[in-house]
Amino acid sequence: MNIIREPSVYLVGKQIADDTEIERFLADHDVSSWSTDASVAGEKMVEVAGRVCYMSFAKPRPGGNKAYIERLLSVGHGSVLEHSVWNFVITGVSRSFTHELVRHRAGFGYSQLSQRYVDESTADFVEPDCIGDDGELHEIWRAAVEHCQEAYVKLVHGLEHKFENVADKTLRRKMARQAARSILPNATETKIFVTGNGRALRHFIEMRANEHAETEIRIVASKVCEILKKDAPNLFGDYELTQLDDGTKAADTRWRKV
Repeated sequence: MNIIREPSVYLVGKQIADDTEIERFLADHDVSSWSTDASVAGEKMVEVAGRVCYMSFAKPRPGGNKAYIERLLSVGHGSVLEHSVWNFVITGVSRSFTHELVRHRAGFGYSQLSQRYVDESTADFVEPDCIGDDGELHEIWRAAVEHCQEAYVKLVHGLEHKFENVADKTLRRKMARQAARSILPNATETKIFVTGNGRALRHFIEMRANEHAETEIRIVASKVCEILKKDAPNLFGDYELTQLDDGTKAADTRWRKV
């Protein structure tokens, strides 16, 4: 049995800007001189969306994209941040984590590993540090998880025999696994594909990269924050990450709840 103590977050996708179409739009509206120093498509989309609201392309304020986005953050004009998008794959996390993650609805999309189709007889498990760092508690946890996994394997075998008259092999396996998964603990490792817009991701960071959040989701939120600070500093560079007493990190910003 493989025990996981650290989640992984992969930035697997982000949007691109169609500069030709932006220029065509500007030309159609008699704007010939506008440009932006934004190199990140998400940051450029935020600026274009914001400028469309007031058609402020002809006379931009000085300071470039960074100053423009900072102005949006300072006045709380968060709706235009919804036009920026990032895609992540998150692995090495527990079902407890994803139960909390999917509460973030507006601005997010999710695709998670299916226990109906995927055989969990060799699943990994996520152990909280507060248990893993204590020898006695670790042994109690490990014994319980191993027992659940052994029971799952036996249940799948028995259910496949029970459903042997089902001609479709895929359906037979699915019927067995969907019933047997009821014995698996929240510690079972899962993988989830997450898409979020800039505004939703800021809300996630502020709610979850927080000292009051549950530990596992705080770790993931701080990882997401670190990735976005590097990838889109004009949109996420205002966050400061500080280390807490338990070794995890919390994020703070002067522009909260944009």
